[in-house]
Amino acid sequence: MKIVINGIHANLRFSAAHMIPEHDSCGCIHGHSYIVDVQVEGERSGKFGFVADFKEVKGIVREICALLDHKVLIPLQNNLITFKSAENSVEFSIEGKEYKLPREDCYLLDLKSTSAEDLAEYFAERVYAKLKEKGAKISSVEICVNEGIGQGAFFTKSE
Repeated sequence: MKIVINGIHANLRFSAAHMIPEHDSCGCIHGHSYIVDVQVEGERSGKFGFVADFKEVKGIVREICALLDHKVLIPLQNNLITFKSAENSVEFSIEGKEYKLPREDCYLLDLKSTSAEDLAEYFAERVYAKLKEKGAKISSVEICVNEGIGQGAFFTKSE
């Protein structure tokens, strides 16, 4: 059995800026109003016979959205980005361009990219782990991170 949560209607959203180094149009800092859709598949279990409690799933996704909301998303594993150490700021360079941003304005992700594809995987891994930790008998979590209505990337985390 599967439960589905539509991110637009459930208000699973965040706004953030990012860049995709070397991409013709996405190589400069730009932003999106992201919407996160969720599907959880598994066995019905527990006192209520739920696959997963809608409220619990939305809470987990909202926590992740809150971390990323109104931040500049920066991938730490991208070999095109050279980081410099700084205490109160994030300093880095890409293709000769120098950036220095206040630390509190950034969210550093242990990813190669901040593409919709990588963000979908990031969400799916975390939602899956949290639900398993809470004892849900799930077999998969599918996340779609939309960069706007009708344009998103899906990732499925399964056993």
